[in-house]
Amino acid sequence: MNTKRVTGWLAFFGVAAALAWLPEYFSPGEDADSAEVSVTAPAKNANRGALPASNAKAKEAPIMDLSPAGDLFAAKSWKAAPTLATVTEIAVNPATVVQAPSLPPVPFQFVGRLHDRSDLQVFLQNGEKIYVVRNGDVIDDTWKITGISDVELSLVYLPLHLSQTLSVGSTQ
Repeated sequence: MNTKRVTGWLAFFGVAAALAWLPEYFSPGEDADSAEVSVTAPAKNANRGALPASNAKAKEAPIMDLSPAGDLFAAKSWKAAPTLATVTEIAVNPATVVQAPSLPPVPFQFVGRLHDRSDLQVFLQNGEKIYVVRNGDVIDDTWKITGISDVELSLVYLPLHLSQTLSVGSTQ
């Protein structure tokens, strides 16, 4: 009985070895070429732990991408996706602050007046110039005399059409 048992085990291992070896032997695919790697004895001066040089016939196996397609844990909702607001840039030029034109001070000084029976004349000084003016006269196309009284002289600044007064004496 002992020989039957040994024969059975030998038959089992023989069939198992044949099943493992036969598929590689009969399938001449690319796997057979890439599996042929020659192992050479390391040279005497070779570093310990270094890998032996691979055969020139050996091809590199392609690396397959095993990452899943898409996001596996993406949030899903029945609501419609919110629309994003669009931003439009408008170039803003800082407006220069324009000051409203202001009325300049009256450049004339009162020098004196001459009162005739029919006419009143006033003497005004601007720097070294002396002007003799009557009611309605225009000085340098800028100032117009609109009225002369015993106390004041009314002037209009023509570029802005604004009026000013100048004191021309007292009532005494």
